[in-house]
Amino acid sequence: MKLYSPCSPWRLLIPRQFSNLFKKGRHCDSALFHSHPQGSTTSLPEDMEACLYVHWPFCKKICTFCNFNKYASNNVDHYRMKKCLVAETKTLLQLSGVKKITSVYFGGGTPSLAEPLIISSVLETISRFSYLPTDVEITLEANPTSAETGRLRHFLSAGINRLSLGIQAFNQKDLLLLGRDNTVKDSLQALQEAKSIFPGKVSIDLLFGRPHQSLEGWSKELLQTIDVCDDHVSLYQLTLERGTPLFRDVKLGKLSLPSSDVVAEMYQMAVETLLRNGFHRYEISNLAKPGAESKHNMAYWNGTQYIGVGPGAHSRFIPLGNGLQTRQARVQTLEPNNWMKEVEIRGHATRKEVPQTKFEVLEEVIMSSLRTADGLSNKKWHSLSPFSKHLSLSDIFKESEDVQQLVESGVLILNEKGIKASHRGLSVVDSIITTLLVHLEKTVRILREDDQIDWKTP
Repeated sequence: MKLYSPCSPWRLLIPRQFSNLFKKGRHCDSALFHSHPQGSTTSLPEDMEACLYVHWPFCKKICTFCNFNKYASNNVDHYRMKKCLVAETKTLLQLSGVKKITSVYFGGGTPSLAEPLIISSVLETISRFSYLPTDVEITLEANPTSAETGRLRHFLSAGINRLSLGIQAFNQKDLLLLGRDNTVKDSLQALQEAKSIFPGKVSIDLLFGRPHQSLEGWSKELLQTIDVCDDHVSLYQLTLERGTPLFRDVKLGKLSLPSSDVVAEMYQMAVETLLRNGFHRYEISNLAKPGAESKHNMAYWNGTQYIGVGPGAHSRFIPLGNGLQTRQARVQTLEPNNWMKEVEIRGHATRKEVPQTKFEVLEEVIMSSLRTADGLSNKKWHSLSPFSKHLSLSDIFKESEDVQQLVESGVLILNEKGIKASHRGLSVVDSIITTLLVHLEKTVRILREDDQIDWKTP
């Protein structure tokens, strides 16, 4: 079983996310963000909506396990970053032609190190160039240090209404090993403060499969999690990333990781513990109490368009503003200084843009939606499928012996509603997705030869 690390592409930065340059108290009332300049948007086509991700690439220090697009710096030009984030947000919104933003996520890096004015300025820009509903989910990633905890109310005033805390561990020795700059005491204090400011809207990240971690120790951390957490928990398996200090120490034999069987047991233990305490697993790495699911993450997994702003951010949208009708995969320039220079010249720093075929879009949606408890519906399938409209998911997959074996073994559910992994199947979803994609590729090849498939444009 392989789960996804906090540096996973599914956190939208491939593509898993300051000084007092501004006067204190200069935070805008969130009511100012929500505009409705272009009439009713209660029912819009899918290409008229998107979620938006903003990447803040700076950290105080780099964790020993992380190879994400992060830069340790105490000399960030905050004013310049604000201007560039605002400019790129404006440009990409106009390029996309979307009329409504369904959620906003500030990731990093450590965006809770940014001045709240940067957050509010980006949100104001979004509201000027699209519709931002009053109840829209706006999430900020934060580290549970005492310095950042003291700024949470300012972020609330800036427009944030949901917090994702990078707890990672309730074990002091492991926090040091991971290179974290917070203590367990800091984490507990941050959680208490966050829950009072964002009640019912605080998520925590937990990392398992850590060096020398035991099942007994993990069990104790899970019980502590139940005692102190709010309504949402994200579980991430530690993966060794080449070039990181942790990778080096493991390869040199200084540290050892738990076996794959122990890691799998840790995951199951976490899921079962959370299920017994009122959570449900709505995605393989995310569990929440009813109503506390992350709307932003669900948008990714369901194939919604997304706009990525900031160094290294990724996007998937149709650039209607350029008169195009083909969905593109887009990547922004990685390094912050180069990114800012390009934004200042062109209004954006898109380094790469690649048109996606219908089949490529469909592959991505299958890979992401099968991670969720709801899976892929026939309705969504028909909205994306290059196949004839009368071909359902069942029609495509029922002839595959390998797929039928998955159904008969109880890990896959395939019926008139759609396709999804069972509760047991979510734990082995990688192998399920591989089987589905192999069969889908064979089907595409056959139908293309028979000229029964419109696969070039989404």
